[in-house]
Amino acid sequence: MTAAAPHPSPTLDGLFRRVLGRQPEALALVDPADKMRITATPPKQLTFAEADRAISALTAHFIGSGLPANSVIAVQLPNTVEFVLTVLAAHRAGLIVALLPQLFRQAELTMALNRTGARGLVTSSKIDGVSHADLIMNAAADAFSIRYVGGFGNDLPEGMAALDDVMACEFEPAIAVLQDARRAAIISFDVTADGFRAVPRTHLNLISGGLAVFLEAGLPQGAIILSALTPSSFASMASSLVTWLLSGGVLSLHHPFDNEVLERDINAQACDVLVVPAPLAERLAASGLLDRTPTLRHVLGLWRAPEQVATSAAWSSPQTTLTDIYLFGEAGLFGARRGADGLPVAIMPGSHGAPRAVANSSIAGEILITPKGTLGLRGPMVPVLAYAASAEPSRSLVASKPVDHVDTGFAARLDRATGAILITAPPSGVMAVGGYRFLAQDLTEWAKRLGQNAMLTALPDRLSGYRLAGRASDNARARDALTELGLNPLMVEAFRDRAAAD
Repeated sequence: MTAAAPHPSPTLDGLFRRVLGRQPEALALVDPADKMRITATPPKQLTFAEADRAISALTAHFIGSGLPANSVIAVQLPNTVEFVLTVLAAHRAGLIVALLPQLFRQAELTMALNRTGARGLVTSSKIDGVSHADLIMNAAADAFSIRYVGGFGNDLPEGMAALDDVMACEFEPAIAVLQDARRAAIISFDVTADGFRAVPRTHLNLISGGLAVFLEAGLPQGAIILSALTPSSFASMASSLVTWLLSGGVLSLHHPFDNEVLERDINAQACDVLVVPAPLAERLAASGLLDRTPTLRHVLGLWRAPEQVATSAAWSSPQTTLTDIYLFGEAGLFGARRGADGLPVAIMPGSHGAPRAVANSSIAGEILITPKGTLGLRGPMVPVLAYAASAEPSRSLVASKPVDHVDTGFAARLDRATGAILITAPPSGVMAVGGYRFLAQDLTEWAKRLGQNAMLTALPDRLSGYRLAGRASDNARARDALTELGLNPLMVEAFRDRAAAD
């Protein structure tokens, strides 16, 4: 008797197809209610069948445009249904998706494209009034590997494929591309003490991260999830897109942040799960907004500055549970659901998995203290090789022990009384404003270009980790100079006029 072929490991598109087969006419994706303001295009609501047709149309277009399997397509899109459709279509076409943060401007875009050897680019005509289509076209001109550029929205530049038309027109289904869950699915971008870094992850890495969040939070099947995260990182993918596919429910999207629209969307969609940055979740709970959303039961709070969790206030929304999601750049994450007292749960070293896991169940990962006094991560979601690649080769003739974990750089120690891990400080020399990380030395270098009296610094901020502030003899001139250099808008807006801001 011939042995049965092993069942293939799931991919993101495979998870989508499983839900599609069970409930094709069920609602799948919901756009932000204020999408017209964000991209100048009307909001959409798609069933799984409608989403599948759009994904198939985009898949046929990508393959027909000559993008070869296993090549990289870079994506810079807002938190709208087009992002989800593009990612799943790219995977169905056998492509690897590079996630470009919206805050990346020409200098960073060019670096990311050249680092990954991207063959294609997809963006939106405008996002919040900024012409991202023009930014992408300028970056593509500086990246010799780019052979294809597509965009959603109106008034696209010449040479950019109109993807709204692609989804609306008839198409010939493409020949199926064999998807391998062990191959890279996405590439995200991180900054460590060694500098800018591209971090590839397989489908299995992604699904492992999503499972860690899904199981720790105790999310229900068929959940209606509202995600208010910019889709540009491993954490945003794992906690929203992957948890949606695992639950088989609805993914409702919110463009950060408008509290009135957020409250209206939660109630209109009867959402039971909210995914937001943790400091914002604390503010929403304190303001009483969460108590005005009767269907909401679960809040996933993402901590980009996990050293702040221990000093956070007790969770104050009685009808919802908060799951703290600890983020360590693009290296990995873990979650801990708060108990009845609303206080953060002690994080113990060793393996972690689903709460009250049965014996011999699989683990989500392992947390350790490195000999350097920093926090290390290992497990099925952690891309160890991506972080070990820049390490200098050993000069010793004796082979060293292979690295099996990622050193996150976050200072940590064990509490003598409880044995719990205490995360005490972020990585040295690395600043984070929200999800945007950069080297502290870069601030000084950019300020030097603006003259002797210019200053650019990072100040601690509870909501975003740090905020940028600048000073120059002529702030307007400094803003123009930084914009011309292709710098991130956070750098530019550090030189806003204080009187005008007030």
